[in-house]
Amino acid sequence: MNFKKIIKPVVIAMVTIIGLGTVVPAAHAASSKPIIVGSKALPESKTVSEIYALALENAGYKVTRKQNIANSVVYKAVKSGQIDVYPDYTGTIVEAYNHKNGHGKTEAQMAAMAKKEAAKDNLTTFNYAPGDDRQGVGIRTSVAKKYHIKNLSDLQKNSSKIRFASQGEFEKRADALPGMNKTYGKFHFKSIKDYDTSLLYKIMSQGKADAAPVSTTDGQLATSKFTLVKDNKNLWSPYNLVPVANNKAVKAYPKMEKTLNKVDAKLITKQLVQLNKKVSVDGQNYKTVAKNWYNHNMK
Repeated sequence: MNFKKIIKPVVIAMVTIIGLGTVVPAAHAASSKPIIVGSKALPESKTVSEIYALALENAGYKVTRKQNIANSVVYKAVKSGQIDVYPDYTGTIVEAYNHKNGHGKTEAQMAAMAKKEAAKDNLTTFNYAPGDDRQGVGIRTSVAKKYHIKNLSDLQKNSSKIRFASQGEFEKRADALPGMNKTYGKFHFKSIKDYDTSLLYKIMSQGKADAAPVSTTDGQLATSKFTLVKDNKNLWSPYNLVPVANNKAVKAYPKMEKTLNKVDAKLITKQLVQLNKKVSVDGQNYKTVAKNWYNHNMK
């Protein structure tokens, strides 16, 4: 019998305050350490992460911020305990990290799948937000009006008149252009040219392309220049915003889940679009945007 394995949990399960003989649970002792709040290297993720940090500070916790982590690394960081909690998306957890098919799932079903998959990695997902940042196609508003394009069915019928700006991956992914072709019929775009993802809106603004793959909460979609093309046959899966936390942190910081659930309940899609517009279009600092939103909505 390995006595070290038996004794060690008992040792770390309590802290004795010398002189008083008082026993303090480990969870309470751990909660005196700052909660490490992380984010992806995306404006939306950084802004929401800062809102989480403000909410946790208001709940009485100390917070350390580790924002702007590479998208490919952040999930591993919360699994390893390098960060305690960060904002992600139900669909990303299901489809990107765990390679499960979320096609046709409702928001609640996708969230349940995300919770199940995260649990396998000793992670907890809290309540998902109404805000849904799924795949989409954006189009120049002037072009949408010219050809009466409101949804993907309209876009397919007029595709021969549309210059499509992509980033290479979109033409190949099963859930992207191939999925559009399968669900709506073949898209015979006038042209397809690939650019860096960060340049797609700029290329459309310059009149070099008419439509491009976008995220449905992009701040540019809050301007009059661009219009989100409706996915009228529900090709793309829900990607609702959701806090992801390490199980050890959930136990150590008992007020964290309730605190972040209150925040997420108010993060509807329109709110996310406006937050992104202020950062990505108006050029405001994401911490300032987060603080203003928090003060207006949570106090």
